[in-house]
Amino acid sequence: MTPVKIHDTALNSAQRTAALEAMEEPEGLDILVVGGGVTGAGIAVDAASRGLRTGIVEMGDWASGTSSWSSKLVHGGLRYLYQLDFALVHEALTERGRLLNTTAPHLVKAQPFLWPLKHQFERTYSAVGVGMYDALAFAGAHGKKTVPFQKHLGKKGTKTLAPALDSSKLAGSIKFYDARVDDSRLVIDLIRTAVGLGAFAANRTKVESFIKDEKGGVTGAVVKDAETGQTRKIKAAQIISATGVWTEQTQDLATDAGGLKVLASKGIHLVVPKETIDAETGIFLRTEKSVLFIIPWPRYWVIGTTDTPWEYDVSKAVATSADIDYILDHANKVLSRPVTREDIIGVYAGLRPLLQPQLRPGAESASTKVSREHTVTRICPGLTAIAGGKLTTYRVMAEDAVDLAIGDARAKEYPTQTKTLPLVGAANYAQTQQEAGSIARERDWTLERVQHLLDRYGDEVPQILEMIDRDPEKNYGAPLETAPDFLRAEVVWAVTHEGAAHLSDVLLHRVRLDLERRDHGLSSADEILGIIAPLLGWDKKKTAEEKEAYTVRVQEIRAAEAEFTDDAAVAHITERI
Repeated sequence: MTPVKIHDTALNSAQRTAALEAMEEPEGLDILVVGGGVTGAGIAVDAASRGLRTGIVEMGDWASGTSSWSSKLVHGGLRYLYQLDFALVHEALTERGRLLNTTAPHLVKAQPFLWPLKHQFERTYSAVGVGMYDALAFAGAHGKKTVPFQKHLGKKGTKTLAPALDSSKLAGSIKFYDARVDDSRLVIDLIRTAVGLGAFAANRTKVESFIKDEKGGVTGAVVKDAETGQTRKIKAAQIISATGVWTEQTQDLATDAGGLKVLASKGIHLVVPKETIDAETGIFLRTEKSVLFIIPWPRYWVIGTTDTPWEYDVSKAVATSADIDYILDHANKVLSRPVTREDIIGVYAGLRPLLQPQLRPGAESASTKVSREHTVTRICPGLTAIAGGKLTTYRVMAEDAVDLAIGDARAKEYPTQTKTLPLVGAANYAQTQQEAGSIARERDWTLERVQHLLDRYGDEVPQILEMIDRDPEKNYGAPLETAPDFLRAEVVWAVTHEGAAHLSDVLLHRVRLDLERRDHGLSSADEILGIIAPLLGWDKKKTAEEKEAYTVRVQEIRAAEAEFTDDAAVAHITERI
């Protein structure tokens, strides 16, 4: 079965309205996905690729939960090798290779890391682990090298690649590879790919209740459009919940008989300017609790993460002063020039959904698929839930979820098509990449600017250039005055093709100044509002309300970061963030 692209991939107001109307049609859906993070978005792609009539709803913006606030890594889970979980690592490394080469090469980039070694005896057992890592990746790619193999370095080699490391405390290092990705952009491209395959997608659409038949089976959902307040009924043969840390709340709308048990764990990250750390590679550190990554991006470093239980409102995760100190303390143990609070330009916090080993009483254990990191189970007839897992293996999780939801017979009739399916922007990325030099010369741009566009939009860059040329008087090809690393065209594209409908949508998940500006992008608000207000039909009152809402968000987060405990920090947060 070959999937046919039957729809434009653009996300925008018109697309969203049409999707909601289509999902309400009497014929109903084969699959309704609840949750618009990477797992739910992957499920929507998987189901639509099989030719199933698919819908997906998300109560916030796309990727607004866990999938915006990760370490932004595509990795095999090196630490699992020390738990001898070879199958899990092999699976993840296979998916890493698929993302690098086929699915999303424009978004996912191979990333070298140094593993500092304090003692020579560390080199032996670490080399065995990293060597197995390389071997499993090689096997997963059917004998092709997707990233370079490990390389051993002494003190001198380590210092050459990473002058920032305090080599006086080191015996050397091992250089190995994983990959990095902009998590929000991956989710948005997944949603757009699903829409291109015929799926109906609507964010800011919350499931308020499930529709049941006389036997207690779920046959649909009642959803509320947060933009209009309108309530709609959606019929669906199967509903798949992929709501992460909201899993238990979603299950409880259908039954009190049991289901998956998920606990939330908070992880925070710091962002510092590129010049703060003098290194050509990322740095991988083992801590007493887990691992810490220092990850390079073109303009900054991301440092994280923490892992602490979260017992508060799952929509209000924030970093505290203690969290910031923890990361600084651990990073500075290996750095010759300490990173200080004054260096920090960004702080973000998110929650991981940690799947508990046992199902809540009453779950249909006979209809359950369990892996090392994720579990899919039928909560009740018509409702399937998936939880756990990680960004790297979203495609495998999606396949498992759809297979279980539709049953073995239909899964054989409608097999997944996603193993070789490129996402939006990926199909002709390599060819478009070859044109980078000519684009730079023709427009008098630096190669860095062209590469920035290619690594965000892939083979859609020519469409963006056409948009710039079509309306020269609008000056879309000019950089933002307040954030010159981004073009005005990128803000426009966020609205016309990526579904941005609020100022926060642009700053948090598309043109992500929230990550790399200490004011979370607030100083760019007026300029961005000047671009998006006409596109969205806002008057002065609505424009002012958007700025005020984002200003309040920034003020609350900054106040929370000054507190030492979660209890004190959460008290500052009044709105969902």
